[in-house]
Amino acid sequence: MTDQHQGSHLLDLAALGEELGQAIPGFGVLQSATKFSDGQSNPTYLLTADGKRYVLRAKPPGQLLASAHQVDREFRVLRALHGSAVPVPDALYLSPEQSSIGRMFYVMSHVEGRILWDPALPGETVESRSAIYDAMNRVLAALHSVDVNAVGLSDFGKPGSYFERQIGRWAKQYRASETEKLEDMDWLIDWLEKHDAGDDGQVALVHGDYRIDNMIFSEGGADVLALLDWELSTLGHPLADLAYQCMQWRLPNQGNFRGIGGLDREALGLPLEADYVRIYCERRGIDIPKNWVFALAFSFFRIGAIIQGVVKRALDGNASNPEKARQLAAAVPLVARMARDLVNKGE
Repeated sequence: MTDQHQGSHLLDLAALGEELGQAIPGFGVLQSATKFSDGQSNPTYLLTADGKRYVLRAKPPGQLLASAHQVDREFRVLRALHGSAVPVPDALYLSPEQSSIGRMFYVMSHVEGRILWDPALPGETVESRSAIYDAMNRVLAALHSVDVNAVGLSDFGKPGSYFERQIGRWAKQYRASETEKLEDMDWLIDWLEKHDAGDDGQVALVHGDYRIDNMIFSEGGADVLALLDWELSTLGHPLADLAYQCMQWRLPNQGNFRGIGGLDREALGLPLEADYVRIYCERRGIDIPKNWVFALAFSFFRIGAIIQGVVKRALDGNASNPEKARQLAAAVPLVARMARDLVNKGE
């Protein structure tokens, strides 16, 4: 017996069910595994077993880039944060590479709630939009206030020189998945390497993909019930997460982009970027960042490198959602151009 999905993401339910039945107390009999259509990195499935729901995240099949798709790191950080001020699902089981599905995966609890896919929040009231953004701000501040030593994550990344190391890492991964030469991306990599503001000593647990659609919110409310997708998490500079989320203020709300650029944010009840940054800094008791343009440019570069990796996997036949991945190919030159324009304008 297998799940209903064809191709490289097919699961053997009998073998998987036997493994999980032995590993997770009270799991019962696995009845179905339905792959979520969203998500471009690690294939994610909704499992049902004796009326209970679980979520499985696995490495994608095929040849993978070095240091990518480390689901074991996701599992570790979920375990560390469970019960903290940062809401996460309960991580239940981590499989080895030689698992019943032929690659590493982990299983976590299924959190009931809603995912808000559009950061413009259509259908919400002015008041609820404001409350949702404030909740995201509060969780981000809580995340960056986690005592990594106390939760056992002191070795989860290298302290110091975060941006320098990240620029090197993502430039290498971008080159490894490059499918055409983009002058703007080459310019951006060169500019970032020459304008790194250095390390100011801040070290925090950073999520790496902090955005609204990686959260589960309460039904009809603004409470964040779970922060998801920790694949890119590490110890690093908290400014990276803040700038990455604030990149949404500049991206358009059209095509393959889910941003709030060009919208009347005050009329919609969405915070202005400067206010969002100020409130976050007040919550953490820190000063407004001085190297904001650099942090934003780095965020545009990194998302471009990530998208390029998705595109390359699609061309190689290993993407989680191949059709959507191919559509994303046009986004890489756009984000590179936006970053270059941002730098040139200085704001």
